[in-house]
Amino acid sequence: MSTKLSIVGLSLLSISALSIGLSSQAYGQNDYWHQRVSLFERLPVQPGDIVFLGNSITDGGEFQELFGREDVKNRGIVGDVINGVRKRLSQVTSGHPSKIFLLIGINDVSHAHSPEKIAAMYETLVEEIRTQSPGTQLYIQSLLPINNDFKRYKNLLGREKVVPRVNELLPSIAERHGAEYVDLWPAFADEEGKLSRAYTTDGLHLSGAGYKRWAEMVRPLLDNNSGISTGEDELMGTDSSSDDSSTETSSPEMDIQMPVIINRVE
Repeated sequence: MSTKLSIVGLSLLSISALSIGLSSQAYGQNDYWHQRVSLFERLPVQPGDIVFLGNSITDGGEFQELFGREDVKNRGIVGDVINGVRKRLSQVTSGHPSKIFLLIGINDVSHAHSPEKIAAMYETLVEEIRTQSPGTQLYIQSLLPINNDFKRYKNLLGREKVVPRVNELLPSIAERHGAEYVDLWPAFADEEGKLSRAYTTDGLHLSGAGYKRWAEMVRPLLDNNSGISTGEDELMGTDSSSDDSSTETSSPEMDIQMPVIINRVE
């Protein structure tokens, strides 16, 4: 048992080291990025698949288990940036998945780009998704808050206000390109606008409770084109359509209700 725990611990430390070190590297210049890309080449996306696309926050999610669905594919890579996703985008779009859930940009924030530059790069990525797989339903997810009280990621220190500014620019990108904007921020931010300690152990990445909450937020969108999740019952697949929207979630990790906001674009 102790040996197994030691191996797990080393694995987590390795991923954390990658997350910290990659901020000074250009995308595609690290072994882990290439390893993941080579794996994705041999596991092609299929029509009808649901793809979660992004960086380390996505990479860490066991989505098939969280949703109990084999058609959900994880295409996250630790340390990836917007242009890194563009470089490997065809691995996703060539399979013409039914849905893409995109969460990317926090590493671009750490590279000291302005919100406007990040938004411009983001829009180019969205345009390419639309061109390469026009029948895919695209969900643009807001960047999650960060919490620099942990003092783990020096390149994010002093960048706290950049994240909400980027999020302000994303809905219009979604509107211009027929995507849906999913605002995850209220579900994860504490009263000070920081990533809640209930959902993180380092101020940037999600804990198990954080992934559980994320799954609660987006589960209704896996089968439908819009929806608002208010708690654990939807994660477990029970019908809560008759519940009042003000009903508090049954998730044990939650102390206040923080529903996802869906801005549907027709």
